[in-house]
Amino acid sequence: MLVRLYDLSPAPELDGKLKKQGISIKRAMPADQNRVVLFVKNNFNEIWAQECSYTFSAHPVTCMIAVAGGRVIGFACYDAAAKNFFGPVGVHEKWRRRGAGEALLRSCLLSMREDGYGYAILGRVDGAEEFCRKTVRATAIEGSFPGIYRDLVEMDE
Repeated sequence: MLVRLYDLSPAPELDGKLKKQGISIKRAMPADQNRVVLFVKNNFNEIWAQECSYTFSAHPVTCMIAVAGGRVIGFACYDAAAKNFFGPVGVHEKWRRRGAGEALLRSCLLSMREDGYGYAILGRVDGAEEFCRKTVRATAIEGSFPGIYRDLVEMDE
């Protein structure tokens, strides 16, 4: 899906809602890498953990995290699988449906706009198309699947 970043606006009401729940969104720091990547690996999968790890080589880091009580409860990355791509993103299941996912999405997209991108590509939004349309006015890119993922190497068994 494609998002016009120049039309995107911050959502201060969402930030207030999260603050009341003790949740904050911040850009991860290089010193956070091990804890964030381990969170992703333990709660999602190895491939996402590898992509997340890659974002820590950028300056500034292109990974945003949701934090509650000093612990990572969610993450979102950009420029991980490819330049100008948002994702992967995930929120721990105990913390879902509280706004952290939307805040992580917006935080990454606004950072991408600050980095000079006019548009962002949301990679593999499997099942979240309506959420992306409603939240950030994303539009489908026809014929784009599997896109950059078409030539992944196979594993020997």
